[in-house]
Amino acid sequence: MAKHFLHISDVHFGPPHRPEVAEGVLRLVDERKPDVVVLSGDLTQRAKPDQFRQARRFVDRISAPTIVVPGNHDVPLYRVWERFLAPFGAYRKYFADELEPILELEDLVMVGVNTAHGLTLKDGKITLPRLQEISRYFRQVPEETYKVIVAHHQLIPPPSFGTQRVLHRAHEAVEVFSDSGVDLVLSGHMHQTYIGSSEEFYPRGMRGVRIVHSGTTTSNRGRGVERKKNTCNWISVDEGSLFIAHLLWSSSRDEFVEQSHHHYPA
Repeated sequence: MAKHFLHISDVHFGPPHRPEVAEGVLRLVDERKPDVVVLSGDLTQRAKPDQFRQARRFVDRISAPTIVVPGNHDVPLYRVWERFLAPFGAYRKYFADELEPILELEDLVMVGVNTAHGLTLKDGKITLPRLQEISRYFRQVPEETYKVIVAHHQLIPPPSFGTQRVLHRAHEAVEVFSDSGVDLVLSGHMHQTYIGSSEEFYPRGMRGVRIVHSGTTTSNRGRGVERKKNTCNWISVDEGSLFIAHLLWSSSRDEFVEQSHHHYPA
C-alpha cells in the first residue's frame, strides 16, 4: 500500500481569501496527483451563500477525490437566528449536505467529524454519540487498513500558542481513536502547522495517535510563526512509514515549496 494525500485547511473564501494561492493549490494537485485531498474546515469567512458557492467551485476544480468537513467559520456568526435554528443550513444548501463524510479507498479510510456545532463559538466539540458511531464503524474496518480522522478543531495545541483550548471531549476522543486503531488525525483551525502525538498530551499508556495540523492554506489570517504565511501538508503512507512534508507558499516562485519534512514508522 502506498497512498499520498494533500492536507489543506482554512481556505476562508471571503475577504481574507487569496485567490492566487488557491490557484497554486490546484496546480499542486495537478502536478503531484494525490490519492485524496483533505480540506479540514473553514471553507468560508462568514458562511455567506456566495462564499460557499466560491468554495464549491474551488473543490469541484480539484482533480482528485476529496473529503471536506465544516469549520466554525462555516456557521453564521452574526445571523443569530440562523445560527441557533439552522447552523449548517447554508453549508448544506450551497456546498454539501453531508457534514461528516466517509471516504473509503483500498487500504485507506478517512472519517469526517463535525466539531463546529451551532453553539460552538471557537473551541469546538465532539459529541459522545459521534464517538460511539466512530467506534462501531472502525470495529468493522480491517485492522491493516490505514485509518484517518478529519476534523476542524484541535485535539492538541501547537506549542507557544497562548491560552487556546482544545476541543471539548478531546480526552474522550483520543481514547476512542486510540482504542479504534486510528493512525492519523488531520485538523486545522489554529492557522499554524504542527505535528504531535496524543501521548505527549494524554500520557495514559495508550497507543499513540499522530496528529497533524495544517495552517491556513489560502487566506491572509496566518497566526504565530505563520503570520501572513500559507501552508499545507503533503502526506505519504506505505506499509512501513509515514512521511509528512510541510509546504509553504512562496510568492516569489508562485508555488508551494517544502519547508520541512518528517518521517515516522507507520
